[in-house]
Parts: sequence; structure tokens; C-alpha cells
Amino acid sequence: MATIRRPLPWIAAATLLTSACGYNTIQTRDEAVNQAAAQIKTQLQRRADLIPNLVETVKGIVKQEDTVFISVAEARSRLSGAVQGGNLQQMAEAHQALQAPLGRLLALAERYPELKSSQNFLQLQDQLEGTENRIAVARQDYNKAVEDFNAYIRRFPYNLTAKVFGMGKPREYFELTSPGAAEPPKVKF
Repeated sequence: MATIRRPLPWIAAATLLTSACGYNTIQTRDEAVNQAAAQIKTQLQRRADLIPNLVETVKGIVKQEDTVFISVAEARSRLSGAVQGGNLQQMAEAHQALQAPLGRLLALAERYPELKSSQNFLQLQDQLEGTENRIAVARQDYNKAVEDFNAYIRRFPYNLTAKVFGMGKPREYFELTSPGAAEPPKVKF
């Protein structure tokens, strides 16, 4: 009796061999996404760390603006908690929630000329502006890494490799949902 050769094991073996070649690339791209997410966390934490110094500088000159200070402190606390938690969506929401109170804090400089002339305030404001720029760059880098990763794991035969090794789920982008949230608060002197 002649045995019938089954093509299924050969097809499965060929598929695994061709798809396994993308495993290292998937790992590399996954690490790029993780590294970019870490950069966002680092810059958001830097921003959260700068804010108390800015608040104290403003408090020293401006005595009667407690509601502004409280709202900034609450928003900063939320951002710090989100950064510690590591959830990118919560970080994005906390980042957005800090924009308005921080804008009000920086706007105090318009009403208090002695604040505009404070060297410490100006240095902190420059550092905050630089941090805002770093956050924007880190967000762009993260989204680019996510785009590369997601596109790679959707292509054949790499999608098979990704599914076999449990990495077939696309990563989420770091998105800001409210209009104007991507822009740092602006203050004119």
C-alpha cells in the first residue's frame, strides 16, 4: 500500500521557517517602542519636577493667587501619578489636564512686573519651555516607533511570527484628544 504524503506538515514547516526570520526584527521594534515610551515618561516627569520650583518662585512674589497654585498642584500630582503608573493614556490625559492651570500660572507674569524681572522665574520658564519641546519630540518618536512596529507585524510572513510569539497586537499611539493640547501654554511679555 502506498502512503499518501501529506503536504500540510511541509507547508507548516515552510511557513514557520519563513516567518521566524522576522522574530529578531519584531523584538527590536518592540524595544524601540518601549524606549520611546520611556522617553515620554522621563520628559513628563521632568516637567512635573519643574513645576513646584516655578510655583514657589511665583508664590514668593504673588501672594493672593491661591486658587491658581492649588489647581497647578492638583494637576501636577495627577501627572506624577500617571507617570508612576506607566499607562500612556493616563499620562496623555494628565498632560492635557495640566495645560490650563499651568497657562494661568504663567499668565500671572503679565499682571506682576516684578515676576517678569525675576531671573529665577525666567530661567524656570525657559526650562519648562525646553521640556515642552522635548515632550513633543518624545511623543513624535514614540508614535513613529509604534507606526513602524504596527506596520511590521501586519505584513506577511511577519504577522505569523508575531502571532506565534504573542506579539500580534498593535501598540497604541500617544494621542492628545483635546484641540490645542499638543501646544504648550504661551505667555507674552
